[in-house]
Amino acid sequence: MALSAAKCPSSSSSAAAAAAAARLSLGHPSLRSSTLLRPFPNSARARRLPSRSFKNWNLSVVCKQEAGAVPVSSSAEETPSKNVENGGLFGLSSEEYGHAIGLDASERESTVSITVVGASGDLAKKKIFPALFALYYEDCLPKHFTIFGYARSKMTDAELRTMVSKTLTCRIDKRENCSEKMEQFLKRCFYHSGQYDSEENFAELDKKLKEHEGGRLPNRLFYLSIPPNIFIDVAKSASRSGSSKDGWTRVIVEKPFGQDSQSSAALTRGLKQYLEEDQIFRIDHYLGKELVENLSILRFSNLVFEPLWSRQYIRNVQLIFSEDFGTEGRGGYFDNYGIIRDIMQNHLLQILALFAMETPVSMDAEDIRNEKVKVLRSMKPLQLEDVVIGQYKSHTKGGVTYPGYTDDKTVPKGSLTPTFAAAALFIDNARWDGVPFLMKAGKALHTRRTEIRVQFRHVPGNLYKRSFGTDLDRATNELVIRVQPNEAIYLKINNKIPGLGMRLDRSNLNLLYASRYSKEIPDAYERLLLDAIEGERRLFIRSDELDAAWELFTPLLKELEERKIAPELYPYGSRGPVGAHYLAANYNVRWGDLSASETT
Repeated sequence: MALSAAKCPSSSSSAAAAAAAARLSLGHPSLRSSTLLRPFPNSARARRLPSRSFKNWNLSVVCKQEAGAVPVSSSAEETPSKNVENGGLFGLSSEEYGHAIGLDASERESTVSITVVGASGDLAKKKIFPALFALYYEDCLPKHFTIFGYARSKMTDAELRTMVSKTLTCRIDKRENCSEKMEQFLKRCFYHSGQYDSEENFAELDKKLKEHEGGRLPNRLFYLSIPPNIFIDVAKSASRSGSSKDGWTRVIVEKPFGQDSQSSAALTRGLKQYLEEDQIFRIDHYLGKELVENLSILRFSNLVFEPLWSRQYIRNVQLIFSEDFGTEGRGGYFDNYGIIRDIMQNHLLQILALFAMETPVSMDAEDIRNEKVKVLRSMKPLQLEDVVIGQYKSHTKGGVTYPGYTDDKTVPKGSLTPTFAAAALFIDNARWDGVPFLMKAGKALHTRRTEIRVQFRHVPGNLYKRSFGTDLDRATNELVIRVQPNEAIYLKINNKIPGLGMRLDRSNLNLLYASRYSKEIPDAYERLLLDAIEGERRLFIRSDELDAAWELFTPLLKELEERKIAPELYPYGSRGPVGAHYLAANYNVRWGDLSASETT
């Protein structure tokens, strides 16, 4: 809907609305009728506005600072009064209010209610609330919005605000009004305590939401920051008792999406009993990272790269995830999933699909997700011989002893859960036939990084091959996309060292984001939350996409667990198990992050 339609209705509409409001304020008999005050029927599924129309509206009001518009004053948004003077509006739902003053859904001003389910958990405190505040700080949220925390813990609004305030930070370049912005944001935050499977408790939440929506067209977003075993309970309760009857209702679901194909399919079926597919936003925060989102731009808008993006020029692709710390008290949770489920089946596989997909018909969400699904369906299921698993052990370095995985008190003794995995995957299509896509993910390694490394083929008939000798690294061009930390894109090339001799050197053509762009890179959760509010699904996972991803990994996971295959041990802080190097060597590949120039 156009913003002007909500704020500037035609004169005839304005007159009708004014007349209706006047009759209401005078207690007109026609507006005291049972027809007007009769509650709207409950519906298990909210009627939704088309996502595109909301997005078009939202683009005119969000991120006003970037567009140069004047930020919305905090005084413009106050909690609506429960009593309208002489108006008799108390107790009306937002739909009834709109009908009472003569506005239909296309003319009413919108509001967004964001409910963080599991508000007392670490994810909500460390990521979701700070991301929402960052969006507010940048004036990227709609003019009218309310945030509710929902959890079983007993807490007041003030206690929630105190908890949230401890994790809020402002942009480095705009700290002068930080305290003022925080205070304004926290006034929009409220709390409701309830059970996750209680429709009655969600009905109570619904009543509070309506009070804050104040007769505007209500749109509602639920963020399920809770364990997956209660997703369906919350979806049921929220859909039946807390969904919008006139606007849209959307639900963000955090990973893990099951543990294998069977459990994932059961979760999807359960959610779809109460929600439509286009109401479900399966979030993988890695898809919201700046360098991952830049993948399609790098490839499809630069002629220098797109012709090279195939088996003809690319020798292998490496997707690398490493952390320099262990489970550190989270071992109990991690032991139920392991590194393959936690990182490879979702984060790295999603990046692979974006990297390898064909050119989509458009940038529409469905066109992009269709191409990603084609990639996943073209891949061979993983075989045991193409995988290496490891587990970190205790190691002493510099007089400091680092504990092993099974030394964590929350980890069962004798656990075989891998904390490291390397795998070789293949895509059976014309573009990528025969090109190994090597994944590597691990904890307690020598460094922290997430990278995509594209190693190109050797130059045929290279005139300077004698200058390279046997050093394959110097003979191979490599494109590196560093997702984190120190975001960068750099291309390794061979060039001549200045001087009278013919000595070759390997140099980087480097785009270091911190040097090129002064603005701080937004957190991935900021982008994904804003997309969910706007109804943009491009960076969220569709159910058939999820099914195809699990089909690749489920046979491997079952074989590892049924055969109780022991992981190879590697020291805490090392480069991982030796087996990973042999796996790469099987395909005549050297891991790009292990060369001398890549130690930092």
